[in-house]
Amino acid sequence: MSTRLATVGDCVAVLERAYPPAWAQSWDAVGLAVGDPEAPVSAVLFAVDPTVEVAVEAAGGAQLLVTHHPLFLRGTHGVAETGPGGRVVATLIRAGVALYTAHTNADVADPGVSDALAAAIGLCRVGPLDQGPAQAENSAPTVCRGLGRVGELPEPEPLDRFCARVARALPATAGGVRATGAAAQLVRRVAVCGGSGGELAGAARAAGADVLVTADGRHHHVLDAVGEHPIAVVDVAHWASEWPWLAQAAARLEAGLRTRGRTVSASVSAIVTDPWRLHIPSR
Repeated sequence: MSTRLATVGDCVAVLERAYPPAWAQSWDAVGLAVGDPEAPVSAVLFAVDPTVEVAVEAAGGAQLLVTHHPLFLRGTHGVAETGPGGRVVATLIRAGVALYTAHTNADVADPGVSDALAAAIGLCRVGPLDQGPAQAENSAPTVCRGLGRVGELPEPEPLDRFCARVARALPATAGGVRATGAAAQLVRRVAVCGGSGGELAGAARAAGADVLVTADGRHHHVLDAVGEHPIAVVDVAHWASEWPWLAQAAARLEAGLRTRGRTVSASVSAIVTDPWRLHIPSR
């Protein structure tokens, strides 16, 4: 089959087949935010956050930037370059770069954000935390399985060794990896949720998990979770927990376009957009 360059619209069609917008939460802002659907695309850059630095990177050679987090999650009344959102929009438009977002629709998709996190950690026999019926849409190659996944380690290991495993699997951040529980307690079954998933502690324990790996652990919520459920919480940076999905999504875009006789080169940004940059351990 002969191939030709894709358009922004071609890329959007593949991404929305993999991550149907109907699966996004009602408060979310997914889809094409900047750009012309008819514009040609030869290179696509994937990133977690649409920051100014990422926009500048995309402007250096890509025609489409795909991010997990939306640029404007709340209503906005202007895109003046006096703010970061306006500077992102201006940078992309000047360079002819479109911006597309797949957020909570990618969180619940299988394969999606939590599947990529589970694979990065090395879990096997991975399944959904929500055992309800899966949803499919338009014969998409993806099903909606809800937030979070649960799987097993190849062999049980103590919590401190498991945390080291998580640290090796994810990109380094200032906050690193922290956990509740005793270092020696054995970890066999693991629940994961990319992004903020602390509310899934009960579901994780009900699924037989010894630990829940997620991000954005807050003091009172974590205290309540481990007080109510005999489970350890392993807390990582929000950005790091979602970063593994980028390579998965990039590969799916390239493969989906090939079946349509289109071709692009997709890459993943190495820019660390986790806002925390300095960590001084307490004594």
